[in-house]
Amino acid sequence: MPRKVRVLIVDNSALVRQTLADVLSSDPDIEVLATAQDSFVAARRILAEVPDVIMLDVEMPRMDGIAFLRKLMAQRPIPVVMCSSLTENGSETLMQALEAGAVDVILKPRLDTALFLREARVRICDAVKAAAQAQLRRLPARAARWPAASQRLS
Repeated sequence: MPRKVRVLIVDNSALVRQTLADVLSSDPDIEVLATAQDSFVAARRILAEVPDVIMLDVEMPRMDGIAFLRKLMAQRPIPVVMCSSLTENGSETLMQALEAGAVDVILKPRLDTALFLREARVRICDAVKAAAQAQLRRLPARAARWPAASQRLS
């Protein structure tokens, strides 16, 4: 029996984290490893246990998702599916996410996000399973350092 795809969900909205966790957990091939409300909590979590895939929002406090994605791909490449309301087709944020190394992007609406995520269950689960198969390469570091230990704890 194949191992489940282990996912880390990173989003500053508790409702979105919970809804994504419920959606992903409904798939028997996916396990939600953990959730994190920002990039610093996610970095600590990755040091403890590396997920197969990260679901990552763009808008977060302390460090946005694109900056975190760049650091991640330079130091510890992990497949990332961006899930953000800022990644409309043709948007600069979408281009930045793909350039930084995201393997897929899911546009979430600004309103009724939880309902959308539940209705898009198949698309979201398929994106995570496909991302787990991605062959990644380390991207060049552009001042991409994990936060110092003193910064990680704040």
